[in-house]
Amino acid sequence: MAGSIEELLDILYTEIEEAKNMPLNNDKCVVERDRVLDMIDDVKAELPVEIKRAKDLVANKNDYIASAKREADGMRQQAEDYARRLVNENAIVREAEDRAAEIIAEAEEQCRMLKHAASEYCEDALRRVEEAVADAYDEVKHSRAKFRSALGAAESAPQRQESRRAIYDAEADEDEYDDED
Repeated sequence: MAGSIEELLDILYTEIEEAKNMPLNNDKCVVERDRVLDMIDDVKAELPVEIKRAKDLVANKNDYIASAKREADGMRQQAEDYARRLVNENAIVREAEDRAAEIIAEAEEQCRMLKHAASEYCEDALRRVEEAVADAYDEVKHSRAKFRSALGAAESAPQRQESRRAIYDAEADEDEYDDED
């Protein structure tokens, strides 16, 4: 099950929201452990991909800025070369200097605008990734707290009937698994 972190979290949220309620308790529910754990594993697997995408965006921004600066430097060099060729003629020299200054100003303005646009784009992308990671983290913490709460309530409730279904004990299962190794 692959998808974006947001899609995976939406599926996980729906899974928990649609889970059957525990008897006599609307705050606790029963979920398919393997399915929910698989979704959490998928979220964990997507996090490095999202982070790599964000890093790639930052690298692309830096390449874009460097390219714009090289282009601006090239335009400036062309303007300077053009002005030198026309040095001997006063009227043409003044016109060339004015045009060179305009070209330089345009190039610097374009460079500034491109840098600003690239920075805003990267900042927005990084903010969205940060929000997605924070939401995923909050959802996992919330799910763990609910799970622990459900487990604590189940362990503290007296066993009323012998036929009552046993509540899964993750710590005991983990200890049993560790003993087998």
